Formats: sequence, C-alpha cells, structure tokens
Amino acid sequence: MSVLRQLNLKEHLLTAISYLIPIVCGAGFLIAIGMGFGGTSQEELIQGEFSFWDALATMGGVGLGLLPVVIATGISYSIAEKPGIAPGMIIGLTANTIGAGFIGGILGGFLSGYLVIALIKYLKVPQWAKGLMPTLIVPFFASIIGGLIMVYIIGIPVSAFTSLLTNALNSLGSSSLLVFGGVVGLLSGVDYGGPINKTVFAFVLTLQAEGINGPITALQLVNTATPIGFGLAYLFGKMFKKNIYTPVEKEAIKSAVPMGFVNIVEGVIPIVMNDILRCVAATAIGGAAGGAVSMWLGADATVPFGGVLMLPTMSNPWTGVAALVVNIIVTGFTLALLKKHKSEEQVELEEEIEEEDINLDDIKVY
Repeated sequence: MSVLRQLNLKEHLLTAISYLIPIVCGAGFLIAIGMGFGGTSQEELIQGEFSFWDALATMGGVGLGLLPVVIATGISYSIAEKPGIAPGMIIGLTANTIGAGFIGGILGGFLSGYLVIALIKYLKVPQWAKGLMPTLIVPFFASIIGGLIMVYIIGIPVSAFTSLLTNALNSLGSSSLLVFGGVVGLLSGVDYGGPINKTVFAFVLTLQAEGINGPITALQLVNTATPIGFGLAYLFGKMFKKNIYTPVEKEAIKSAVPMGFVNIVEGVIPIVMNDILRCVAATAIGGAAGGAVSMWLGADATVPFGGVLMLPTMSNPWTGVAALVVNIIVTGFTLALLKKHKSEEQVELEEEIEEEDINLDDIKVY
C-alpha cells in the first residue's frame, strides 16, 4: 500500500484527465454541432467533396480519436514533467495504432513516465553528453523501450480484456442495464465534476473508445440534468410553500441552469456547500434514476460532451430527452422535499451575514 501511495497513480491519472477534459469539450462540441446539422466525420477531407458541417464533424472526430495519445502524454508529463512529453506522446500513438485504445493509453502513460524517471536516475552518461539527456537520450530510450513493451507485451492482454469487457456489457439484460446505469448515474453526480466524477469518466470513456456509448451518455446526461434540477427545485419549493434558497443562492441558480444545458455542473457547487448532505442526497437519487433510464432506453450519444447538443448525435434522441426529464424532475422534487423551509427572518439574517462589509481596520500590512 505504501508503494502505491508513493507512485501516486490516482493523482497522476486525475491530473491527466484534467488536461483531457478541455480537449473532450472542444472536440465534443465540434462533432456535436457538425452532426447536428447533418455533417459526418470523414476519414479524409477531399477538397470540393465535403460541406462546412462535415468539416466540423471531422475536426471533432479527429480530436476524440487522439484521446489515448492525450491521456498518455498527460500522465507521463504529470510523472516526469517536460522530459515525459515526447515519450508519452509516442507511446500513446503506438497504443492507438495497435488498437490498445484508452486503456492502452493510460498504461502507456504510466509506463512512459516511470521509464523516464528511471532513465534520468540510473542512466549514466559522460559529462559532455549530459546536455543531451532531456532532449535526445531520455526521449529516445524511453520511446523505444516503452513502444516495444506496448507492441509486444501490453497490447495483447489489453485487447483481450477490452474484448471481454465489451462482450460482457453488450450482453447485459434490461434489469442489469438499469442497475449499471443507476450506479454510473449515482457516482457521476455525487461530487459535481470532482475526483469521483473524473474517475467514472475515465472508465466510461474507455468503453466509448470500444464502441459502447451508453455509459458515457448516462454520465453526461446526469451532469446536464443536475443544475437544471436544482433550478426546478425552486419551483417545486413554491408548490410545497417552502422557501428553499437564499437570495444569493437564487442568483447562483440563474447562472447554474444555463451552464447545465452545456454540461457544466460546477455552477451548483456554491449552493451545495451551504447544505451538503441534502443536496448530495438529491443529486444521487436523481442521478441514479436518470442514469438507469438512460441505459435502459439505450441513449447512445457518439460524443462524450456537449449537454443538450449531444441529443442530435443519438440514434434515438428521444431516449436522451426522456432520461434528462426523469433526472431533472427527480432531482428537483427530492431537493425541494429534503431542504428545510427558510423563514423570512432566516433569509434576512443570512443575507446580512453574506453582505456584511469588510472592516478595513482588521487588515494589517506587514
């Protein structure tokens, strides 16, 4: 266990995912917009034989196709910093080429990063060659050793495991899909884009790389629905004759809901921090319901990001709409039911505390 802590595997993976997400967002929006207007992702753009929307879809498709390379480079950089970039990229491209996919990219990133660390620590070179270590010697040896390990050792079991996992998920029955979707939805929602969400994202992105789109669709629909559900909770609260938000929280809702439509869940965090247990419980219940419905109905967005822009990329967009509606209603209803009523006196007191002026006499300059 102490060895694993020293290796910091989880920290490096989450760091790489944080680098990955902007690329997923950019490429996801490109392909979603392109496909939404009738474009298709093509292997090659031949002048005069493609439309503007084909170009957008193809740009997005190319970006998403390089995710194994990006995750490998990110992990390698997190481990070995600048010397890890080139080997990480080369080994990630190798994983992509031999069909090892996203799992191969993750393993290749760790392999590359720790190879670089080992070479820097143990490879002894003459004094005149030390300047070549970071730019030539380390990248070359790390790339050739790591690349050959990827081709001849890692690739075979990774491909076998991926095939086994793919076949197992494709054979799930309706009840199993409900349970699996519920688990994905629950875990996706409980920390609002934090480490748990990112860990699940890495897993379901691996599945999408193998053509299984359901799990990542469930995750992204939960992220989309959660802020909108928080907005709906305000209306449900009025129905229950409950005042569930402070004025400051109401202002936060005004920006969180539009952010939710484009799959940005972090807008609700200021609200969650004021009532963590009830908000997390409502999000978990709503996410489990939405994820279960998404998997059960077969919602299958071909892009891993985009919010409502994912809907046109599904073979049956109504399945995504249904999952969103269920998730939003359950989250909103549960949150309104769980949250306590705030009296006018409590609201005014909280507002006074939140708006209390800073006393400049307390500020000291040293």
